[in-house]
Amino acid sequence: MIDHALSGVPEQKVVILDFGSQYTQLIARRIREQKVYAEIVPFHKTWKEIAGEKPAAIVLSGGPSSIYEKDAPQLQTEILSLGVPVLGICYGLCALVKHFGGNIEGASRREYGRAVIEIKKKSPLFRGLKKKETVWMSHGDKVAVPPKGFEIVASSENAETAAIEHREKKIYGVQFHPEVYHTVNGQQILKNFLFEICKLTPSWTMKSFIESSVQAIRREVGDGTVLLGLSGGVDSSVTAMLLQKAIGDRLYCVFVNNGVLRKNESEKVIERFKRHMKLNLIYVDASKRFLALLKGVDDPEQKRRIIGREFINVFMKEAKKIGRFDYLAQGTLYPDVIESVSTKGPSDTIKSHHNRVPEVLKLIKSGKVIEPLKELFKDEVRELGIELGMSEELVYRHPFPGPGLAIRIIGEVTPQRIKILQEADDILVEEIKFAGLYRSLWQVFAVFLPVRSVGVMGDKRTYENVIAIRAVTSVDAMTADWAYLPEELLRRISNRIINEVRGINRVVLDISSKPPSTIEWE
Repeated sequence: MIDHALSGVPEQKVVILDFGSQYTQLIARRIREQKVYAEIVPFHKTWKEIAGEKPAAIVLSGGPSSIYEKDAPQLQTEILSLGVPVLGICYGLCALVKHFGGNIEGASRREYGRAVIEIKKKSPLFRGLKKKETVWMSHGDKVAVPPKGFEIVASSENAETAAIEHREKKIYGVQFHPEVYHTVNGQQILKNFLFEICKLTPSWTMKSFIESSVQAIRREVGDGTVLLGLSGGVDSSVTAMLLQKAIGDRLYCVFVNNGVLRKNESEKVIERFKRHMKLNLIYVDASKRFLALLKGVDDPEQKRRIIGREFINVFMKEAKKIGRFDYLAQGTLYPDVIESVSTKGPSDTIKSHHNRVPEVLKLIKSGKVIEPLKELFKDEVRELGIELGMSEELVYRHPFPGPGLAIRIIGEVTPQRIKILQEADDILVEEIKFAGLYRSLWQVFAVFLPVRSVGVMGDKRTYENVIAIRAVTSVDAMTADWAYLPEELLRRISNRIINEVRGINRVVLDISSKPPSTIEWE
């Protein structure tokens, strides 16, 4: 059976077979936006396992391979015998064409980025669309000969077969990516597939998610206890509220001061969660332990591993004090899993996540870790938080990395650098909030650069470090654009940081997008 991260999965479910596309997660996100539950599984899951899930529809994702490459992912023949509607996207289209006896060949000119398709004939997949539509292509192969029984329903300048259909079998394929925002009416195409072709009903909501998750947590935990690492951020806070709703005071929240938190963060967390939300909160000041382990370390991956391991050590120590510890809970989200270890399909590892260090993976394998949010995107978690009755101030707080300021300090982490970054970041966020821009930004934060430059302050020469400002807009953190900040605001932020934070004499602005950059610097 498929290992469900979400419990009580609705009867109507779309299974997405992941062939390794960087956009696979977006397919799930777009389908969920239509209140239809979608789940990603690796392409190599056996057809019996997939059939056992009783999918209402199957989507075949894109992928980085060419269908005829050695060891390229292949579509299991039995998948198409399930008798449910199928939509193949990019590589998924090629997999369908090959399976049904069509021909794929390398395109004379690769097609990446925006393109215009022309809809050749009426199709339920394109209902409500114009004759010409702007889409997003990302392929080096093309359909040379469609399979028998399939009709070409759309073409582009570089791909005569941009979309095919076998209406009787309810099998459709598109060369482009309807899931990305650059495909102007991509969401309408997915809606047509879900509701016109598959005849599904929009029934998956955060309210239903809460109900099913609470039931499943109770079944899993029984009369056991759960230990949660509470950071004070949105993810762990929502996890705490969901677990408290399910098991009450058998949830123990451990808040660890790892020495690389925001300014005054520990005091705020204790006030919010222990005094106001009445959680079983255990506060541990382990800052000296973490900083001792980080001393002399400048490699970002090593920082993440050190912090992840030490968190587990602290948890285990506190668990012994409690007297009983049955499960470890984490506020892991989809992007955390995707960017660390590829558990869903043949995609590349981008960076490790502190929730995916070997010690945690061992616990996960043993079934001792509860991660009720690990199939959710950030905006879904925020929606969940509101449904749980949490304050908007907390729910819409910007993401903060588990390794904290350790990965926003480029190079070695020292007490002096932490202090400098805390002060600079606090000024930055304060000014952003005062300008009324906080909610419109996905993330804004400061980065300490171990680069020293010459400056002049009070007629004296200075040789100090640099602070970089990072502000981005995004919907789900899978992609992000750098955010435009008003000139006067930037001037005020720069002046305050340079004048108020000792050790900084220069402020720079990061204007790179994701991809190719990541949101965090490390």
